[in-house]
Amino acid sequence: MTYPQKSYDEIVDLFARTNSAEILAFRPSTDSQQRMRYLLEQNESGELTDVEAGELERFGELEHLMQLVKARAQVYISEPVRSADDENSPAIHRWDLRRP
Repeated sequence: MTYPQKSYDEIVDLFARTNSAEILAFRPSTDSQQRMRYLLEQNESGELTDVEAGELERFGELEHLMQLVKARAQVYISEPVRSADDENSPAIHRWDLRRP
């Protein structure tokens, strides 16, 4: 794995572990969705400005990042883990560790 990829993977992992349930529930705001639709329409019609093209590119990068984070968060929610202190301890789910 290359250094940039490892750093990217570490960021994905951090976001996915922070609060997996909230990550999975996240949806862009209505305003963001409308802006994305507008940019896609402008792109399809060939009327996208250079500034809008950059914005569309950033939306794409963020969407890709969120897909990776959500996929990893799903693993953390459903994957049984064992206590780090006792290899013989019963498996528990990661989300159980975060409950108050």
